[in-house]
Amino acid sequence: MTLSLRGRLLIGVISLVVIGLLISDVATYALLQTSLISRIDSQLVSGHNEAVGALGGSGRGPAQPSQFPTGTVVELLGLDGSVEESKVTTTFGATPSSARPVLPKTLGNVGVDTASAPITVEGTNEVAGFRMTDWPENSFGGQFVVLAIPLTPVQLTLSQLLQLEVLIAVGVVAATALLAMLIIQLGLRPLQKMGGVAADIAAGDLSRRVEPATSRTEIGRLGLALNGMLSQIESAFAERTESNSRLRRFIADASHELRTPLTSIRGYSEMLRRGAGDSPTDAELARRRIEEESVRMSTLVDDMLLIARLDQGRPLERKPVDLQAIAADAADDARAVAPQRQVTLTAPGSVVVEGDDLRLRQVVGNLVRNALVHTPQQTAIEIGVSTVNGTGRMSVIDHGPGLQAKEMERIFEPFYRADPSRSRDSGGAGLGLSIVSAVVSAHGGKVNVKETSGGGVTFEVDLPLAVH
Repeated sequence: MTLSLRGRLLIGVISLVVIGLLISDVATYALLQTSLISRIDSQLVSGHNEAVGALGGSGRGPAQPSQFPTGTVVELLGLDGSVEESKVTTTFGATPSSARPVLPKTLGNVGVDTASAPITVEGTNEVAGFRMTDWPENSFGGQFVVLAIPLTPVQLTLSQLLQLEVLIAVGVVAATALLAMLIIQLGLRPLQKMGGVAADIAAGDLSRRVEPATSRTEIGRLGLALNGMLSQIESAFAERTESNSRLRRFIADASHELRTPLTSIRGYSEMLRRGAGDSPTDAELARRRIEEESVRMSTLVDDMLLIARLDQGRPLERKPVDLQAIAADAADDARAVAPQRQVTLTAPGSVVVEGDDLRLRQVVGNLVRNALVHTPQQTAIEIGVSTVNGTGRMSVIDHGPGLQAKEMERIFEPFYRADPSRSRDSGGAGLGLSIVSAVVSAHGGKVNVKETSGGGVTFEVDLPLAVH
């Protein structure tokens, strides 16, 4: 049978109290018994003269006050062990008694004129036991004198002590049980509250938190730990929900993006099947458009595969790459594509990072293309390379219409377009900046977007410098 925590605590407390009382009672009983017996032994040792006098010998006579308790027996034994004379406390002014000690078969200290050590022997009639000593007495020609004091008062005192200990122990155990139940009930009440909250959490309400949550008590520290765990679980569930939402959105956007070229390819293929081959002009148009849409679809698939591989942590090539050279090539490419624009490069010196040259060129290329596509034709573009706080920074700055705050928050999401109405032929599929974010993250860096002073957008890519 499995006991509850309350039951185990109660049994543990009561067990400790019972053990403590038992040890205390046994020790008290033993100490009192030893003390009482020692006092009787002292009377036996110091009462030799009085005992001899009571038998008519040369000791102190019975006229003086007796130190012996009621029922004390003094006997004179012959050399053969027979009782020559027996005196009880009548001699000492007390009521006579028929009880006497059961003597041992052999008396102690034979041939030695000293008393034997006190021993405990059985008694007869109304006395259950005696404490006795004996010695050969010269006053009686070497006959033995037996002095025995009854243990009845000792046994009565010990019996009363035992009854009192039992009553006290029962009372203490009962009071301890009641008090322990009250304390345990109050102490476990916070755990009961936690159980109710845990049931709500198990039902799906991850926003609930347990109480108490404080570092001052053990249960409070448990509450803190549970609340911390619940926060992580809630965050993990929220992240999973957001991840699933992004995945569904990604699949939907990818399907939408792939559907356009596939529709075009199917349409032109149908046109060829229906007889476009009879018209060289239509046939050429159909073949050219099928090829263009195939290339576009292939590029889209390659971009999606690149993002997926980077998200999976696929390793990139790692070698020293000079950001100044990459930025210079990107600036030259931009001037060639848009000769009417002012494209400036600010790169005071060489900035070397560890990375994949091809992917880093793709990063700056996508950023520059983004500026070329989404800004007016006469807008200037600035490309810069520098070092900031131990990292290499590459920036692309334009002075176009800029982005709103909510657009900046989603600008790196796959297939996201700040202007949904923009043509895919001019604006692309919305994967360029997603590739930038994925490549930079794979290099252990980060990319930030902010508003350009005076209008426009600034992209900053920070990468760890190469270790020389």
